[in-house]
Amino acid sequence: MGSDIQRALLWILFGLSAFMLYDRWQVYNGHPSLIGADVEQSAPANTQTAASTTPPSASSPGTVPQDAPAVKKADLITVETDLVKLKIDPNGAVIAGSQLLKEKQQVPWTDVGLVGMILGNKPEPAKDIELFVDQGKKVYLAQTGLIGGAYPNHKTEFKLVPGPLKMEDGKNNLEVKFVGESGGVTVEKTYKFERNHYGIKVVHKVTNNSGSEIKPSVYYQLTRDGDKPEGESTMVNAYTGTAVYTEKEKFQKVSFNEIADGDRDYQVNADNGWIGIIQHYFVSAWVPPQGTNRENYTRKLADNLYSIGSIAEMNTIAPGATETTEATLYSGPQDQERLEAIAPGLSLVVDYGWLTFLAKPIYWLLSFLHSLVGNWGWAIVLLTCIVKAILYPLSLAGYRSMAKMKDLGPRMKALKEKYGDDKQRLNMAMMEMYKTEKINPVGGCLPILLQLPVFLALYWVLLASVELRDAPWILWVTDLAAPDPWFILPVLMIISMVVQFKLNPTPPDPTQAKMMAIMPFVFGVMFIFFASGLVLYWLVNNILSIIQQYAVNKQIERDRIRRQSN
Repeated sequence: MGSDIQRALLWILFGLSAFMLYDRWQVYNGHPSLIGADVEQSAPANTQTAASTTPPSASSPGTVPQDAPAVKKADLITVETDLVKLKIDPNGAVIAGSQLLKEKQQVPWTDVGLVGMILGNKPEPAKDIELFVDQGKKVYLAQTGLIGGAYPNHKTEFKLVPGPLKMEDGKNNLEVKFVGESGGVTVEKTYKFERNHYGIKVVHKVTNNSGSEIKPSVYYQLTRDGDKPEGESTMVNAYTGTAVYTEKEKFQKVSFNEIADGDRDYQVNADNGWIGIIQHYFVSAWVPPQGTNRENYTRKLADNLYSIGSIAEMNTIAPGATETTEATLYSGPQDQERLEAIAPGLSLVVDYGWLTFLAKPIYWLLSFLHSLVGNWGWAIVLLTCIVKAILYPLSLAGYRSMAKMKDLGPRMKALKEKYGDDKQRLNMAMMEMYKTEKINPVGGCLPILLQLPVFLALYWVLLASVELRDAPWILWVTDLAAPDPWFILPVLMIISMVVQFKLNPTPPDPTQAKMMAIMPFVFGVMFIFFASGLVLYWLVNNILSIIQQYAVNKQIERDRIRRQSN
């Protein structure tokens, strides 16, 4: 019976390995992951066009203008800070381009290392990550404007107020102003930048020159095509789509497909929260003034073109009076510390899947260790040691069972010779021996089973945490979130698993023994496609397991010699 249980567990582990390998291969070939339930593919291109641009309900204070191209094409204005280079279109003072100066596109792993050498591929120089863009079918815009009348909006021609457009050395702030006028209302839109911050303060100063009181509303909108981001790794297929956050309903994803279907399963009316568009490692989000009534909306604008926005009320403005409102636009990496400082719940865009409850504390601990050692690779090594130490008391029983079973190898061989092909009597005799020697036949599986949840949680941490993107460890490992380009870590892991196999008892069943012998190579092939940080974790875990198993084996051997001498 014990052999049957071990065989079943072995087949389960083998099946899990094969499934994860197949899943990685599916993702590599552009298909959705079978593991992540929240994966969003690009919305179908051949769908109906010109969806209504009316806000989601009749209570809306106006109509957000349709996202058609502006009549007059103006030269884009370049604004540069220490972190980003923006392109602002004077038509609407819309952000139509952004280049993240500190973030590079990941080089395809097939262009570097051993694979690149075999295929003859040479990596091109890494480009800066671009978020906002307006080039043909590639559209990603940050837009604002007034509704409630014929007021300046994101199609109105604005004029740049003379002033610096680049953050100078030694300066910590930069302000860029635009002025637009329509319907007797003047809007001064100011973009306020701060050094070492991706968050932009966007101020609307509204002056009523119409001769009668007005009550406008400000809309904050993100418009994007539904395609996968350029330069995203072929080894992942992460969520790309919109999201809404409110204190009441918390974090709610709204995929492009759901927008196309008119699904409004999110909180529409609120006086708090934010709206945004998420892609792997990066996010753009509008955070309207908190405590102000607003209406969230999503809509399909055209083939493969979508928008999400929030309409925030303003106070009534008397003739000749001025009202000012300020919001924050964040567009940059999903750095959890930065996001938490911008708005509550914004860090939830970092998606750890169904193991969030475990991945969150693992990320926190990993981040703390990184603050101590200054290297994410060594932080993973320390994390592995800590996890191994915490689980050691539970794993010890498994190590002892494996050691005792190895010590009983000659007796098990004698039982097999005695009962021959009579498997029923052989299993009964083996179970009796286990009972006499106080051995749990499945205890040897416990160390591996205890590590699996941590392993899977770390998988999500490496997949979703931008902090580990392009993070080097040593020598050849230059990106812990990408596969090992030279396959050194997977090979070392195979060697460590072979050593583990030698330390453990050989299963009496020949088929089971063969399965155990090929398992290291199956895992090795599978881990070729996994992030090198994940392979590093499993390698260090194996090394520590070998040390622990060796020590327990020696202790059991000493106890056996002591008993024999007495």
